[in-house]
Amino acid sequence: MKYFTIILLYILTQTTMTLFDFNSKSNISNWRIVDDVVMGGQSNGNFKINNAGNGLFSGDVSLENNGGFSMVQYAFETKNSSNFSKVCIKLKGDGKAYQFRIKSSKQDKHAYIASFTTTTDWETIEVPFNTMHPAFRGRKLDIPNYDGKQMEMIAFLIGNKTAEPFNLEIDSIVLK
Repeated sequence: MKYFTIILLYILTQTTMTLFDFNSKSNISNWRIVDDVVMGGQSNGNFKINNAGNGLFSGDVSLENNGGFSMVQYAFETKNSSNFSKVCIKLKGDGKAYQFRIKSSKQDKHAYIASFTTTTDWETIEVPFNTMHPAFRGRKLDIPNYDGKQMEMIAFLIGNKTAEPFNLEIDSIVLK
């Protein structure tokens, strides 16, 4: 009974789930760049671990050939996120606007989206699940906001209808 109580207390006190905590030895092979080149654009995004051990999403957004976005996405095995209500992202940006995206299933065409504007300082962006609206190719869909039950993919996207360089440094992504 004593061990059961200890395990139960451990489960009840699990208040976070780390999706990714970057460091110099992080395996980023499941992080993938998707640029507007899939539609003829010329944007160029990159993703790597920088010298500080953080994930670095950087590059240039181009408006040539009807382009205008760059995205880095991370696919993983299904995670039950029903015990959490928000995602907390520790990051340092460049003063530009980005989107954070979640897909409940990798097979979904749509993603649930939250926009945020960065500063040039380290900050923690908190995104409540219930504020993430569904969209497909930039169009908001008439279905409910993200229910927070499960996820299989997260992503960061920049697409501000501006030709611009970008630089987003990511330390950690945690569910709370």
